[in-house]
This record gives sequence, structure tokens and C-alpha cells, in this order.
Amino acid sequence: MTRRWLIGVTGNIACGKTAVMAMLAELGATVIDGDLVYRDLTGPGSALVQRLAAEFGPQIVQPNGSLDRAELGKIVFSDPAALATLDHLTHPVIIDEVRRRIATAPTPVVATDGIKLIESGLGSECDEVWVVTCDPAHQRTRLMQRNGISRDEADRRIAAQPPIAAKLAAADVVLDNSGTLEELREHVRKAWMNTADAVATGRY
Repeated sequence: MTRRWLIGVTGNIACGKTAVMAMLAELGATVIDGDLVYRDLTGPGSALVQRLAAEFGPQIVQPNGSLDRAELGKIVFSDPAALATLDHLTHPVIIDEVRRRIATAPTPVVATDGIKLIESGLGSECDEVWVVTCDPAHQRTRLMQRNGISRDEADRRIAAQPPIAAKLAAADVVLDNSGTLEELREHVRKAWMNTADAVATGRY
């Protein structure tokens, strides 16, 4: 197989990255979900959980030895310095695993996602960067419903995200997810057609 065409999908919290990744999987890409990689790496007794517990305290470890993400979130989403420390500890490990999975992907097109795809440096390794956006009201509502949190907590988590402007500056494709799921699907389909054409014609 020739080298894989890599799509990096990013956007701030609750804007719709997961939906876009699911659509890319339906279209034939191998998808590598950064959040699922993080979950795999913070399972019971993992070395990463042990490092995080040493930094943030034993209360972030569940009885089975896996990471208690809710407890960790209470710490980092109200403290920018703690969030920066979390990123410093987790990003290199996650990116190494993402790279490993990209290298063994069975399809010519691979998609990986992450809120901090650009900030982590992984975006520079992508052939295309797709940025998912939505209006703030939709973003807040989705986050509250998805995580079962209050409006104030949702606003804190949104405020903790990197500015969207940096992502948009690096974008090859911008997907507005302020409308319906079918509208998003059509945006993804059109972007995918351009990608498929580039891959088919060898424009690497």
C-alpha cells in the first residue's frame, strides 16, 4: 500500500467531531478517535493513570484502577495551569499511539481527530485539516445534554478550550454543524469527494 492520506478532524468541544468521524467511517476511511485512544491508554492499572494520579491525586482513579475522568475534569477545567499539565502528560503518549495506528491502518484514507490537533503538532502531519464549527448556543446545549452538566459547568468547559481562530487558520475544510445532521452529512460528502479524487489521482 502507498502511504495513507491523513485527514485531521478538529473543532472545539461539542461541535460535532464525533459525528463527522462516524460519517467518514461510513464513506470508507479508517477512523482513529483520539478520545477512544485516550480511554484505551487510561484503562485499569495503566502507566498513564499512575502518572496522572501522582500529579493530580488518587481521587482521579476509579476502584478498578482506570481513570475517573469526571473527577479529573473537576480539577483541570477550572484551572488553566492544571489543564496545561494534563496536556503535557497525555499528548505525547496519545500522539505516539495515534501514529502507530495510522501506520497499520488497512485503508488508503485515515481520519484522526482531537480538540488540540493543531496545538499538539499532529495537524502538521495531516494532508488535510477539517475544522468542525457550530454556533455557541448549539455547542452549549449539546455539551449539557451529552455530559449531563449544568449551564455554568458547560460554559467553564467551553471557555477552557483553545480559541477556534487558530484552528480556522489551519483549516483546509470548514464544516458548519449549526444545522441538521443531514446538512452536516452533505458537507462531509462533498469534502470527501475532493479527498477521494486527490487520492485516486495520486496528488500527495
